[in-house]
Amino acid sequence: MITKLGEKPMKKASGKALKGKSVFVFAAGKAEGNEGQKELLGGKGANLHGMMKLGLPVPPGFTISTDVCTYFYSHGKKYPSGLDGQVKAALAKVERAMGRKFGAKKNPLLVSVRSGARASMPGMMDTILNLGLNDETVQGLIQESKDERFSYDSYRRFIAMYSDVVLGIHVSQFESALEDLKHQRGVELDTELSGEDLRGLVERYKQIVKTNGQVFPMDPWDQLWGAVGAVFGSWMSPRAITYRKINDIPEAWGTAVTIQAMVFGNMGDDCATGVAFTRDPSIGTKMFFGEFLPNAQGEDVVAGIRTPMPINEDGRNDSNRGQPSLEKLQPKAYQQLVRVYQKLEKHYRDMQDIEFTIEHGKLFMLQTRTGKRTAAAALKIACDMVREKLISKKEAIMRIKPEQLDQLLHPCLDPNFKKKAIATGLPASPGAATGHVVFDPDTAEKWVKEKGMKVILVRIETSPEDIHGMYCAEGILTARGGMTSHAAVVARGMGKCCVSGCGSIKISYDKREFSVGSTTIKEGDFVTLDGSSGEVILGQVPTIRPTLNKDFREFMKWVDEFRDLKVRTNADTPNDAKVAREFGAEGIGLCRTEHMFFDPERIDAVREMILADTPEAREKALEKILPMQRADFVGIFREMKGFPVTIRLLDPPLHEFIPHSDEELRQLAAKIDVSYDRLKRRAETLHEFNPMLGHRGCRLGVSYPEIYRTQVRAIMEAACELSRSEGIHTQPEIMIPLVGDWRELRFVGDYCRIEADRVLAAAKAEAGKKLPVQYSIGTMIELPRAALTAGEIAQYGEFFSFGTNDLTQTTYGLSRDDSSLFLKDYLDAKIYERDPFASLDTGGVGRLIEIAIEEGRKTRPNLKVGICGEHGGDPTSIEFCHRAGLDYVSCSPYRVPVARLAAAQSAIND
Repeated sequence: MITKLGEKPMKKASGKALKGKSVFVFAAGKAEGNEGQKELLGGKGANLHGMMKLGLPVPPGFTISTDVCTYFYSHGKKYPSGLDGQVKAALAKVERAMGRKFGAKKNPLLVSVRSGARASMPGMMDTILNLGLNDETVQGLIQESKDERFSYDSYRRFIAMYSDVVLGIHVSQFESALEDLKHQRGVELDTELSGEDLRGLVERYKQIVKTNGQVFPMDPWDQLWGAVGAVFGSWMSPRAITYRKINDIPEAWGTAVTIQAMVFGNMGDDCATGVAFTRDPSIGTKMFFGEFLPNAQGEDVVAGIRTPMPINEDGRNDSNRGQPSLEKLQPKAYQQLVRVYQKLEKHYRDMQDIEFTIEHGKLFMLQTRTGKRTAAAALKIACDMVREKLISKKEAIMRIKPEQLDQLLHPCLDPNFKKKAIATGLPASPGAATGHVVFDPDTAEKWVKEKGMKVILVRIETSPEDIHGMYCAEGILTARGGMTSHAAVVARGMGKCCVSGCGSIKISYDKREFSVGSTTIKEGDFVTLDGSSGEVILGQVPTIRPTLNKDFREFMKWVDEFRDLKVRTNADTPNDAKVAREFGAEGIGLCRTEHMFFDPERIDAVREMILADTPEAREKALEKILPMQRADFVGIFREMKGFPVTIRLLDPPLHEFIPHSDEELRQLAAKIDVSYDRLKRRAETLHEFNPMLGHRGCRLGVSYPEIYRTQVRAIMEAACELSRSEGIHTQPEIMIPLVGDWRELRFVGDYCRIEADRVLAAAKAEAGKKLPVQYSIGTMIELPRAALTAGEIAQYGEFFSFGTNDLTQTTYGLSRDDSSLFLKDYLDAKIYERDPFASLDTGGVGRLIEIAIEEGRKTRPNLKVGICGEHGGDPTSIEFCHRAGLDYVSCSPYRVPVARLAAAQSAIND
């Protein structure tokens, strides 16, 4: 906020002038801006200008550009010179269009002041309605409307909202006064209070302001500039900053401010306000979907204070079944709204989220924007619009965020599990979530970050200040609010499971518990939410893998038509390989053989190998491991059905396989019949001060060739066995890790090739024919020196796979495991834009990759190049991989569809 307790509202403090126009008017059917100017006018402003040009019923107004916001923050929260003059000129045009005068005692013009960044940030920034009211103009409003109750209702709303947003007086103080008055009068709803009641409430509100050391401003121009400053100030509010971090919205974008003539949904029973979506934002069906409240203002609908009504008969649910719809109450206005929504969806060619007000039966459009939607809805809407010929396949692909596909692959509740549903609310955002109940966003964040717990955030209703807790929570449960409430809209945008409007639960923040009938759930207890049915279930419910529908399969076919990059998977077991193939993996980019070594049934044989003092003893132990590894590879090759499989030879240092505590060492000594002293000495010998840069990777292959030789034998015997018995073509790619010098790769690669050729020759002799086995030997590039000398290394390697986890560590000199303790400080200080272990550092690590590819392909033009670190599943990193000319990326099985989509989008963007 710009002003806080004890401060005066920000005045028109001016500095240097901005070049060009800063204020853009839309009025009387004309607009100075257009819908393509979101960077300048923000999403809300640009679309209001666009709707005005479409000839839709939009109240006149004007937009202060995002350039002013940028100036505001770069010049000590001052406005540019000349802005006040532009604002006065713009407001004069609005006055002429409305036939009213701002600040006049008779026929006064009232306005709303709203934020609007280029990216939609629902509820994250501030809005003020009914601005311009004071003790004099309220009398003019009474005279014009001939409705004292409506006029004082608008005035008390304005005082509460302005005091909260601009003066820093928490809105709860005003809400308490309102609740006290309703209790005194014995009524439940605001609409049951009389004009006299509300006139007295206005005086009570002004007294609250005074008690907090402030005087409520009576000059409408002071009100206006205070509101504009507060809206600009809300761009840097904690909730807006958190939302931007979650959604990767740059701070530099800033927000626009739109000032618009007020129209009133709270002027009587023939008035209403509502929010609607041109398609269902939860599941994507082509159905006009929304909620409204008669005799109300817009904030009432999204805040969840009153249970909203359905806009049409198709939108009925358990919570509103007994209430009339807008379609029945005001059929003429409803039919006009239908025509408007159809025109907007056809024009914008996307599902729209619209806000409207009906004043004495006349419809006004207050907003349209691309609607937030769940992953399932996004997919269905995109596929349906292609079939409807509204958009192309290419446009459909670009409309789905890769992360949304990730949400579709999340587990759902096991329908066969016997569950105990204790309540049912509205299925506001689908999915399944289980966690410990918490009642405030700070506790949610603390339990998740400090204790590693999964939580369900339970609130009477959510507000924008809850954003950090909503982001951390697995799911959200609210007692109040409809399908278009703050909780529902934000949860859908985040892909979070949400059950809203669960009126049967009684929440006590003081006791940290909620109850349903005789059942009480305390903070820390487990509950499960089913966002698809709205059920609240006691305890934990197991989950199962989701079934992917026809739309998903068809969409992924379109994706594959456009992408150039192949997508492989990181898989160490046949089951992982099977799952990845079902998701469209085109091979394995990383199979880590050490994971097989940790199997309880074979770890003792591995430890025996490590303890061996001579090559002969090691080979004897390795003979026990050989059939186990061979069986693993047979299963993996079988699942891959001819696709390439990159197998990394043993990489971690040997000490990782030896227990560390004395007790565990004694148990192991007894188990493998080796003296404790000998085992202890060997463990001490293997100990390293910096194992990450120690005796690991190809260095093991230099010191103990028998280890790698045995692994190569297992790989090749498995490939030959499968080719001979099942006729499957196999493509093993044998990868030697941590090479930093071409001599290492030549040394290890030579004996690996000799062993591979020996097995292949023996198998051919036994089968009496050549087997369909095509192997290659390459290396993992994970050291800067390897990248810089890639031309030399490529003489001895047929492929490169970039291990970007270690390459990032060695380039930055950062430990991936330890840097989490301070990386947040670097991100907060804007030293790093992103966590380099989550998203590839294209300027440093990426440059090394580009050098390695360029130098490697000079030596070996047909060099195959891929990436197998965690970055292989990150959409931003995949875009770099496409530009850099990699052949494939490799990621975890459940990220394969995400990577396929990101690869297609990269190709389209290119």
